[in-house]
Amino acid sequence: MKADIVTIFPDFFRGPLDYGITRRAAEMGLVKIEVHDLRSFTHDRHRTVDDRPFGGGEGMVLKPEPIFDCLESLGLAAREQRESGAAKESVILLSAQGEPFTQKVASELAALDRIVLICGRYEGVDERVAECLADRELSIGDYVLSGGELAAAVVIEAVTRLLPGAVGNEASTRQESFTENERSDKNSGEVAENAGPDSTCGSGGLLDYPHYTRPAEFRGMTVPEVLMNGNHEQIRRWRREQALKKTLRNRPDLLGGAELSEQDRKVLRRSGE
Repeated sequence: MKADIVTIFPDFFRGPLDYGITRRAAEMGLVKIEVHDLRSFTHDRHRTVDDRPFGGGEGMVLKPEPIFDCLESLGLAAREQRESGAAKESVILLSAQGEPFTQKVASELAALDRIVLICGRYEGVDERVAECLADRELSIGDYVLSGGELAAAVVIEAVTRLLPGAVGNEASTRQESFTENERSDKNSGEVAENAGPDSTCGSGGLLDYPHYTRPAEFRGMTVPEVLMNGNHEQIRRWRREQALKKTLRNRPDLLGGAELSEQDRKVLRRSGE
């Protein structure tokens, strides 16, 4: 995969992308990340990238010219080809007004050959960038940042770890919080009770189940006995129940879109009493 980042602060990315899975994936040739300084595409001696908005208002807005010039230099496929899927590329504007960035969106982006991330800044970006250049706008949360650089780093991290070979045990990326998986029977629509590999269970859109490691007893706190008895079916059921309870407690909004069996619903009813 190729990832291009368009920003007025290129040095910002010297830190976040130089560690862990992202760095390893780059060294393995799974992802190539290039950072483009927007000021290099200005045409005045002050290297101006922003201006006051028409109609008045506080703050400054990123100008369209440098962004258009930068993207035109990248040799991207035409927008029509990107939107039709003929070209596996996507131009993304990182914005507080964008659709939520989720694990599902990360999976969609990981299936592409190239993504371009435009980092907003100041009060925003000239709307013609969103209308004519970007294929989609993404937001990493319902809060406001000073710019899209942190958001771009989040997107790169989340997408890179889904690339085949980026994570040592690829099964782990299918058993994490928010990860959708195929657990339902295609004929009946019911969720398979024995879905999931061995003693673990897939997230199915829920939060992840609790994890424990050595020592088995630490400062008077012990690991649940069920995790040490070797019965994989009991472990799987316990983990599923704990994931349901944690989701009900911390993110009940996720339950509406999760695949739930009748046993899952019984657990939730008991937990809600």
